[in-house]
Amino acid sequence: MVVDRGLLAPVRAGVPIETLVSDDAWIEAMVEVELALARAQARLGIIPASAAEQITVALGTRRLDTRAIAEAARGAANPVVAFVQQLQRVVTEIDPVSAGYVHWGSTSQDILDTATMLIARRALSTILTDVETAVEALARLGRAHRDTPIAARTLGMHAVPTTFGARVANWALGLRDAADRLRRVRDHGLPVQLGGAAGTFASYIECARGSGGELAGASATEIYTRLTDEFATELALPTSVAPWHSVRTPLADLAAALVTTSGALGKFAVDVISQARTEVMEVYEPAGAGRGESSAMPQKRNPVLATMIRSAALQTPALASTIYIAMLAEDERSPGAWHAEWQPLRECLLLVGGSAHTAAELADGLRADTDRMSRTLALSHGQLVSERLSILLTPLLGRVQAKAVLQAAAFEAEEKGRSLADVLAENVAVREHLEVAEIHELLRPENYLGLAPDLIDLVLDRT
Repeated sequence: MVVDRGLLAPVRAGVPIETLVSDDAWIEAMVEVELALARAQARLGIIPASAAEQITVALGTRRLDTRAIAEAARGAANPVVAFVQQLQRVVTEIDPVSAGYVHWGSTSQDILDTATMLIARRALSTILTDVETAVEALARLGRAHRDTPIAARTLGMHAVPTTFGARVANWALGLRDAADRLRRVRDHGLPVQLGGAAGTFASYIECARGSGGELAGASATEIYTRLTDEFATELALPTSVAPWHSVRTPLADLAAALVTTSGALGKFAVDVISQARTEVMEVYEPAGAGRGESSAMPQKRNPVLATMIRSAALQTPALASTIYIAMLAEDERSPGAWHAEWQPLRECLLLVGGSAHTAAELADGLRADTDRMSRTLALSHGQLVSERLSILLTPLLGRVQAKAVLQAAAFEAEEKGRSLADVLAENVAVREHLEVAEIHELLRPENYLGLAPDLIDLVLDRT
């Protein structure tokens, strides 16, 4: 029976990340790791070349029973023991001698940690593609609205004017920063793991020295370096200066990149949700058959893409915290801390992968209602440009008087439903320094945008 088909996690249901981090994918990655180890050892003369060939042939034609391995994993508290037993049985059917070289000198953590690095690299590549697709779509949207004025909000209230392009630039900035982190981890932060039973590499050294091969007389350091390099080359993963069985920084770095990405995607989502409110309705999600429907209210068109992205962003940090806590791994292998990483890491990959895929769709189809943006901007009757008047009037009236004049004018404008410009035009102190037409011009939102129209280019043109 399949327990999880994504029913309670629609953000990742049916998207590519599910296949990449499935149980079957982990089994396939462990097979790749075992094959890479055998080939690396064969090239260095640690095991016979024929053994590596027979192992490759046997595992290339047989499919392992993932469910049986999962159930048997209860006996060892990890899936690798039962997995290796299946491998050995499969190879024995072809060549019993070669079966003895399966998993030669290795330990469960070497195989599972390295397989996890393979899974993570593939997952991060897919996530990166979706994040970059979202950034490209946001680039088009932001440049199309680089000069579209909207009301910036601080603490939920109108603050000063900005542009919709500037808001989109903020979304793109967060996603580009996240992509940089994902790329660094994918390309440099997912090392192979080879350490043997307790991270001393003793078993691999013994196998090498007893082989009669080229490393038979080599030092322990040379054997570690040569075998690890060959192993890493097979898998196209980086090496580590030493085994990292109980030093979980690679997992912590991976978790950090995923949380950062989730947060950047979530920022995009919460802003879309805010601007899609009925009272605001400045943006619309892309339409689709059945999308946004309510089971009870026929009129609803809910921002479901943004909702799913936000849901993932709310869950990922808590899941990742388990990975950080598991860094407190006592001795050379922890009873429980290592084991506690597996499922939370997969859930993080699933949620961020689903979120990034959803964000790419949202960014590509997001539509802006510029008329609604203009109407929302006009609600304050010019008050959101009062900062500009404060800067201009302070040297003329003094800071205390300038603040008092503007506050009184703002309160009167709000109370009587008048524009701030009209109220200030009646103030004697202000009129001593500014003409009526000048006051109106100074309080036009489109004349106080600062750097906002240029932000999209600053974000997207950076190297």
